[in-house]
Amino acid sequence: MTLESLFVFDLETIPDIETTQNLLNCDNLETNQIRQKLTDYHLEITNGANDFPRQLFHQIVCLSFVTADIEKIAGKEYYQIKEIKTGGKFDTTEFDLISKLSTHLNKEKPRLISFNGRTFDIPVLKYRALKYNISMEWFYKSGDKWNSYTNRYSLDWNCDLLEAFSDFGASARIKLKELCALLCIPCKYNVDGSEVMQMYDEKKIKEIRDYCEIDALTTYIAYLKYALHTGLTSLELYKRSLKELINYLNEQGIEKPHFEEFLNLWKNLHKDGIIL
Repeated sequence: MTLESLFVFDLETIPDIETTQNLLNCDNLETNQIRQKLTDYHLEITNGANDFPRQLFHQIVCLSFVTADIEKIAGKEYYQIKEIKTGGKFDTTEFDLISKLSTHLNKEKPRLISFNGRTFDIPVLKYRALKYNISMEWFYKSGDKWNSYTNRYSLDWNCDLLEAFSDFGASARIKLKELCALLCIPCKYNVDGSEVMQMYDEKKIKEIRDYCEIDALTTYIAYLKYALHTGLTSLELYKRSLKELINYLNEQGIEKPHFEEFLNLWKNLHKDGIIL
């Protein structure tokens, strides 16, 4: 099976209150007290080493993605940007968000691209789909033994850039902002993932969606670099894909100022404002 498109994605989450209440019997507490109970629980089970909630304790509040068509030219790949957007509307339920995503991915069967997706984003998606009885058959049954979404080393199907650049843990696992610093890509310049919960409480949903789209965008640019580095694409096709992306950001910047801001910052990181 030949995959004909890319789906580059990123999630933003907050602690799942309901699951925490069910586990820790703390229905009578306020939201922040329940969150503290969850923090204390993870500190306890990790002997104080880590207070970050494990994947099944996360509720998805935003899912942003970049889609692009894959065109084969003389044995190399060219990536034609289609759109950068966030799933659903401001009031879309988590159930509807995951249900529509699963339906879309079942139909398209794209190459999944993420940063830390195998460790975090995909497990969160699976647990939330499990909670709502949403089938993810496409994830488990597509491809074959060696080429599939579930095969850790099948980067043509499911490319987690964190795994790819660290050779699956053979070298140090880096952060996205560290990779972006190397590649001169703006990253997490006005918001950090640790702020999402507070932003959600303050009903800053648009700001969360904008931030998530920028994370998906930076992951897509990093993937273009990866594709050139590994020989999936040629220098000529890489530049062509990059030019198409820049044109897209310019066109969309009128309605989406965060794209215009990103593009200006990106140019400033390069000599003479020329992005390569």
